[in-house]
Amino acid sequence: MRYLLVCLCMAMPAAAQTVETDLELVLLADASGSIDADELAFQRQSYATAITDPAVVAAIENTLYGSIAVTYVEWASNQAVVVDWTIIADANSATQFAEALIGPPRAAFGRNAIGSALLEGMRLIEENDIRGFRRVIDFSGDSMGNSYGPPITTARDTVVAANITINALPILRDGRFIGQNLEQAYTDNIIGGPGAFVIGAKEGPAFVEAIRRKLILEIAGKTPHQDIARLDQ
Repeated sequence: MRYLLVCLCMAMPAAAQTVETDLELVLLADASGSIDADELAFQRQSYATAITDPAVVAAIENTLYGSIAVTYVEWASNQAVVVDWTIIADANSATQFAEALIGPPRAAFGRNAIGSALLEGMRLIEENDIRGFRRVIDFSGDSMGNSYGPPITTARDTVVAANITINALPILRDGRFIGQNLEQAYTDNIIGGPGAFVIGAKEGPAFVEAIRRKLILEIAGKTPHQDIARLDQ
């Protein structure tokens, strides 16, 4: 399926010429069986809140091109685009992206297929009508399960070879694959590319803050402190 650019900051026909922007960003969010309906809604609302935060919007406006391209995709055994590629250049376009994120029915189901999700993120970047100065997949999840598809590290290496950076947001949940172990597993197996990093996110209000911080770093092309970041090997 060919994904069409949704440009919220200006009127633009679907077949318009290639758009240049500072960053192509795939928000790849966990929708596997460990994420129930309430948690799925909370994740979407958290990303909606973070993308409209004034500090995030200011970071976008201060990029070289003054805009970024974003798509929100949920992954499980399959992958489903929740909000298609959108150019965000100001508070208004950020708000429209956030509003589009709330409400679409769940379309990703089943167990984990992290390798397949990473390759789908790469495909979405390579087949769109956007040329980003930087290209990033922002992966989030609460485990290292990979029941279907290619091995995680094989997929990661393929994505990185395509000049796409993978950052990760491990969701640190009580009673599951939690704490530094999950952060280390994501560091060792998922992230890659120039400046790649991991930021762990606890449940509740801290989750929104972790997303906000991560978005600001990705938009600015920076990394967090070295103790929670792994630069490209």
